[in-house]
Amino acid sequence: MNVSSAAEAASPLSPNAARRRFAGLALGSMGVVFGDIGTSPIYGFQGAVTAAAHGHVGQAEIYGITSLIVWALLIVVTIKYVIFIMRADNHGEGGILSLMALAQNAVGGRTRVVLTLGVIGAALFYGDAIITPAVSVLSAIEGLETVPSLAKAITPSVEIGGALVLLIGLFLAQSRGTAKVAAWFGPICLLWFVSIAGLGLLHLPKEPGILLAFLPTYGLTFLAGHGLIGVLVLGAVSLTITGAEALYADMGHFGASPIRGAWMFVVCPALLLNYLGQGAFALHFLASPAGHGADLSGQNWFFLMVPEALRIPMVLLATAATIIASQAVISGAYSMSNSAMQMGLLPRLEVRRTSATEAGQIYVPTVNMLLMIGVILLVAIFKNSVALQDAYGLAVTGTMSVTTALTAIVVRKLWKWSLLKTALVVAPLLTVDLAFYGANMLKLFTGGWVPLALAGAVAMVIVTWMRGSRIVAAKSRRDRIPMADFLASIARRPRHQVSGTAVYLSSHPELTPSALLHNLKHNGVLHKTNAIVAVETTGEPRVSPDERASVHILNESFLTISLRFGFMETPDVPAAIARLKVDGVSFNPADTSYFLGRRSVLPTHDHGVRRLQDLLFITLNRNSADPSQVFAIPPGRVVEMGVQVTV
Repeated sequence: MNVSSAAEAASPLSPNAARRRFAGLALGSMGVVFGDIGTSPIYGFQGAVTAAAHGHVGQAEIYGITSLIVWALLIVVTIKYVIFIMRADNHGEGGILSLMALAQNAVGGRTRVVLTLGVIGAALFYGDAIITPAVSVLSAIEGLETVPSLAKAITPSVEIGGALVLLIGLFLAQSRGTAKVAAWFGPICLLWFVSIAGLGLLHLPKEPGILLAFLPTYGLTFLAGHGLIGVLVLGAVSLTITGAEALYADMGHFGASPIRGAWMFVVCPALLLNYLGQGAFALHFLASPAGHGADLSGQNWFFLMVPEALRIPMVLLATAATIIASQAVISGAYSMSNSAMQMGLLPRLEVRRTSATEAGQIYVPTVNMLLMIGVILLVAIFKNSVALQDAYGLAVTGTMSVTTALTAIVVRKLWKWSLLKTALVVAPLLTVDLAFYGANMLKLFTGGWVPLALAGAVAMVIVTWMRGSRIVAAKSRRDRIPMADFLASIARRPRHQVSGTAVYLSSHPELTPSALLHNLKHNGVLHKTNAIVAVETTGEPRVSPDERASVHILNESFLTISLRFGFMETPDVPAAIARLKVDGVSFNPADTSYFLGRRSVLPTHDHGVRRLQDLLFITLNRNSADPSQVFAIPPGRVVEMGVQVTV
């Protein structure tokens, strides 16, 4: 028996080509990775000042708020994500599920603690994916209020209507893919970062003292002296680091070095300059006659600092940047869902590829529809970006806290750090995360419940699917006979054979597939070649072609094939089988039929919570994608055999 496959050979790039590739990846990351955090200046400083406006706002408060923002960017994004957490890559991939898989490998299996943290992080991410487009696009369109000639025409209804038109159009366009427009994401966002940096530099000379915000004492003094208001401001400051998780999640698409380079040399300086510029602008406004006794709550500082002649172009640029940020989050939700499906956390859903060249560009219709409905409801209920900001912080800071906790497991168990070293590095970072999360908990009844409710619903789906799948798998194993016993019975009583190859998909190749037993029972024949194929999803994002398949010959008519796919890959069973070279076995696609067992699930419990879980699992199972779609099997080559099982 010979099993062969070809591995791709990588050729080293010349120094000039390597630099061009690095620059291209760094530019691309500005649109996909930094779109969310890059647009946070539109609403971040505004939210913090509005929170402080519950009390007196003077120079000391502006210095304190600006200092908190500066150090949030430096500690949470630069130190935690860029320097520390991005080192915890799973074969080059990042993100909460990739980190969960890495932590599971570190502890030697799927433990309850690691799984719970991963499920919570993934569930909170979906809340973030719904809130980000709503708050980002709304905040950009609200910039039209600051244009004097348009102020009377831009009513709340116009803002809501405009935001809904843009957002619905964005979701409806997802099925077409982003390949044709994605090339513009990076350049548009680069222009955005240059523009916001220029705005900051424009106002810094008016109040150069704002540079003292780099001293952390200003932020700490503000928190110590403002009690509850200080905590509210800290919760609002977390809006300035939204999107930091994308640095880690999109590491596999661009690589750690280009993302780090883009952050250190472009994105971080631009954000710092803009926030310092907003602080300087606010100080200058407070010192002016118009600032004495003015209500600073809800002031749109970002657009007010733009010269009036440039406000409409800036609103258009901001709208484009927020749409790009929304697209990045939506695409991230597709990737997260695909990984969750491969890992058995969610039911199989239809996944469409929208690019012939980019494997990562996918479209998941069910996820897209649910996100669109969620975004429409949020815009309709909250009506403006300021109200939505209360819902935003909990999803973001919750995900960040889970990421830090999972990273602690990785560095302790996988990297073999001592307990002291782990505590010295992780404890301060987790303390900052929990401080932001605790501050946002004060907004629980003014919008913070939204991401928690969304996360709870997603977590319930995940837990129910895992429970039901585990029960169905256990009952299927119990009701099936070992392959060794089946082969022995066939040897004693040979059956009529027909030409061709039959492929039976089975999660347990040591047991006889139910589809095989049903085929033999109803048709009374076996194929010349019968392959029992098991598809395994590994804890690695991708599997090399050399390690894709393993074959075990049972006898002259039966063999088992184990196919391994990473959780970032979409299994293509026919393509993987066609590449196999096994002595005496033909895998001609025209002569190969695929036999699948179609399970009809029935409830067991008559009432109570278990009954509801049974019904939810049955609904999920009924609406899951057809296995032929999941494993890329041609519909014309599929034979389905129905079986019933109870949960």
